[in-house]
Amino acid sequence: MALFGGNFTSAVRRTLGRTGLAVCLLLACTAAAQANTLVRVSTSFGDFTLELFDDVAPITVRNFLNYVERGAYNGTYFHRLDAGFVLQGGGYRLIPYQGPLQVPADPPIVNEYRESNVRGTIAMAKRDGDPNSATSEWFINLADNSANLNVQNGGFTVFGRVLGDGMGVMDAINVLPVFALGNVQSQIPLHSTDSSDELTVNNFVTMNAEVVQRYSSALAVFESQSGLLMASVDGGATLGAFSVNLSLQPQLPGTVFRLNADSLVRLAIRPIGMATYADNKLRIPTLEVNENGNVRVLRNVVLGLSDAAQWLFSLETYEP
Repeated sequence: MALFGGNFTSAVRRTLGRTGLAVCLLLACTAAAQANTLVRVSTSFGDFTLELFDDVAPITVRNFLNYVERGAYNGTYFHRLDAGFVLQGGGYRLIPYQGPLQVPADPPIVNEYRESNVRGTIAMAKRDGDPNSATSEWFINLADNSANLNVQNGGFTVFGRVLGDGMGVMDAINVLPVFALGNVQSQIPLHSTDSSDELTVNNFVTMNAEVVQRYSSALAVFESQSGLLMASVDGGATLGAFSVNLSLQPQLPGTVFRLNADSLVRLAIRPIGMATYADNKLRIPTLEVNENGNVRVLRNVVLGLSDAAQWLFSLETYEP
């Protein structure tokens, strides 16, 4: 994956040379490599980042990452909200005119309970009476549930925690009304985008999950190591607001990104400072660039839609 970073850096420098712009301002440099794996989760109510406990629950972390790395959680929705207790996902995606489809599950894993189920931790869901039955589903503890979940069913395996102000996203979801979709999913959180309580895919709280190299609360981030650009975008009245990922295409000349359609998450909010899309231009007011630990900021980044059939966007201009 390092090849992506090198090609992007070279492409940026070539573009800078052509446009006569100076080298981007270096804002910060991490003192040491991140010890634990980080996963950024984009939801209908904003992004949050998980720090996984690689050494504490290695089997559970590897299981979770297997789903993340193959995109199994992209387009899934939170199917259980027990307000003030847990928010659960990782199990289903809603297909229009078909209904909910279960995420294909890997074999169950052994229970690794060690850490306490306090507020802000992520733990695996499992079947009653079977400690070693966890597969794809997980939940965020919305409160300190240690007195309950630490002693049930062999203890629920905590394998990470929400970083920074990410629990603000959880708190926004926590106050949503819940709806029943049959007998199996009776507590689905639903937000209304059209002043109705209609149970549609647009009103589900959906998500996308990606491994990242560095924690950031910025609305738009590019990571050179993976070649991934993540942004929250306001598409106006026609397209609405959404979060999306774009992947650098190093085999193409210039600096070109491809929009990953399966990463689209419809937003129920419009954060201040988010990117905009209009007239085939993706305009990013502030883009945080992580080049293997060196953090830079580009301003007024403009990506133009250069190939609509393949959803390719070419870098047109930006300011250091």
